Amino acid sequence: MARQSNGPDGLLVVDKPAGFTSHDVVAKLRGIARTRRVGHAGTLDPMATGVLVIGLGRATRLLGHLALTEKEYLGTVRLGQATVTDDAEGEIVSAPGAAAVDRGELDREVGRLTGDILQVPSKVSAVKIDGKRAYHRVREGEEVEIPARPVTVSSFAVHDVRSATAEDGTAVTDVVVSVVCSSGTYIRALARDIGEALGTGGHLTALRRTRVGPYGIGGARTLDQLQQELVPLPLAEAAGTAFPRWDLDARRAGLLANGVRVDMPPELPEGPIAALSGDGSLVALVERDGHRARILAVLARPGG
Repeated sequence: MARQSNGPDGLLVVDKPAGFTSHDVVAKLRGIARTRRVGHAGTLDPMATGVLVIGLGRATRLLGHLALTEKEYLGTVRLGQATVTDDAEGEIVSAPGAAAVDRGELDREVGRLTGDILQVPSKVSAVKIDGKRAYHRVREGEEVEIPARPVTVSSFAVHDVRSATAEDGTAVTDVVVSVVCSSGTYIRALARDIGEALGTGGHLTALRRTRVGPYGIGGARTLDQLQQELVPLPLAEAAGTAFPRWDLDARRAGLLANGVRVDMPPELPEGPIAALSGDGSLVALVERDGHRARILAVLARPGG
């Protein structure tokens, strides 16, 4: 049976491979899903792997409202070398080495970077300075100073510490860590800051995102798997996972589907709410505006 011309609707939780940008994943899925209506929520550096949330069709309207503020990572910090990008993709700028690291000092520095902190993003990052991405300015030879900004590192744990030898022969120490943090936190900046505090230099050599908001790696699928079978999370299920649910009667469902504001029950919370019809389909994403529903996005299929 031929795919509908308007393409599939729903969310995909993709296990992004190393070497792909988030845009590369979107481009690949446009071909697999045979639709231009593909978008992503949040980005991952090319070096990183793991959870990338993708919207297909009408689900692209949900992406900007998803509560994806908390993220979880598993990474490897290499102490003994610093790079211009704070990760393994950049040129090494110093290599004092770290043949051995005092575990007590390491744990203290990890502790100092846990909680509500001020973090200076990596110079080669997507942060905008006077309207221009920092990495563009660095590539053009500019000296970039990025102001610190508040982020929250809810959990920062060390799981393994092992001695290693880098490709250039430098004695280094690799530290496997897990991090739970707010959106906008740079894990490679944490690696840099630990290395600076210990006097060894540091950068990130591996990073895997294991969770974004409610979407974990256990529900993620690789691009190869999606090439074989593309089954997105249906709109109603995707919205029900991310937002509180409001079950509508037929009158309210019809009005909301046509963009008409309706009264909301007083017990519904603030913030985006998934409004579903009696048959379980997603009608709209709304939020409270006084006693009425303000429509954030109409998701009902036209004529449906």
